[in-house]
Amino acid sequence: SMQCFPSLVLALSSLLGALALLQLSLYLRVPSRYGKHEERLCRPRGRLPARCAWFLQELPSFLVPALLLALRSPPRLEPLGCRLLCCLFCWHYFYRTFIYPFFTRGRPFPLQLLFFGMLFCIYNGFLQGYYLIYCAEYPNDWCTDIRFTSGLLLFLLGMGINIHSDLLLRQLRKPGEVIYKIPQGGLFTYISGANYFGEIVEWFGFAVATWSLPAFAFAFFTLCCIGPRAYHHHRYYLKTFTDYPKSRKALIPFVF
Repeated sequence: SMQCFPSLVLALSSLLGALALLQLSLYLRVPSRYGKHEERLCRPRGRLPARCAWFLQELPSFLVPALLLALRSPPRLEPLGCRLLCCLFCWHYFYRTFIYPFFTRGRPFPLQLLFFGMLFCIYNGFLQGYYLIYCAEYPNDWCTDIRFTSGLLLFLLGMGINIHSDLLLRQLRKPGEVIYKIPQGGLFTYISGANYFGEIVEWFGFAVATWSLPAFAFAFFTLCCIGPRAYHHHRYYLKTFTDYPKSRKALIPFVF
């Protein structure tokens, strides 16, 4: 049976923070080449349909914590706060793996990006699951702690914004369409990256609720990874659509 090695948690969390800074340096000026930022002259080789790609990419983040829990004998997830935190992580990736991919209408996804995405989901799924299942120590009344309750509210708010924004984006396209249109409604009234904003809020909420280094490292990675993408989406919309609302910000309402 596995046991907790705090030095491993520290090393993996630190590496995740370093990967976040690497992401930021790579994609702050030039967007990752998929979706609306794909090179026009790029040949459609080495791609999977979006639904299949998203399913395969997100699956490890759900399966790895579930496998770690199955390997734990006897199951530990005590107290209730610890069980709830592990459920929050798996709940997000259950949605991302088994629900979101079957409704998305995105373009075919490059295999190279899919491979790196799967590697990250295995890595992060292991880190978050390993910490919560084998290492985390919470008092019995953690569920009533202000960090847990405020973090949970942020998580639920962020997830709600993320799911609602995804729904609004899907409604922009009819089945079979691959053109891009101006998103409308919800937080898209104020920001171009409403779906990304929701996910960032969600994972910072999770970090506050767990009050752990692995979760804060993941929240920081999320910000560094999809924050720049929201910025590049914003620039794309401004460049592509002459009637794009000039008051709309990239990621943070009324600020950026």
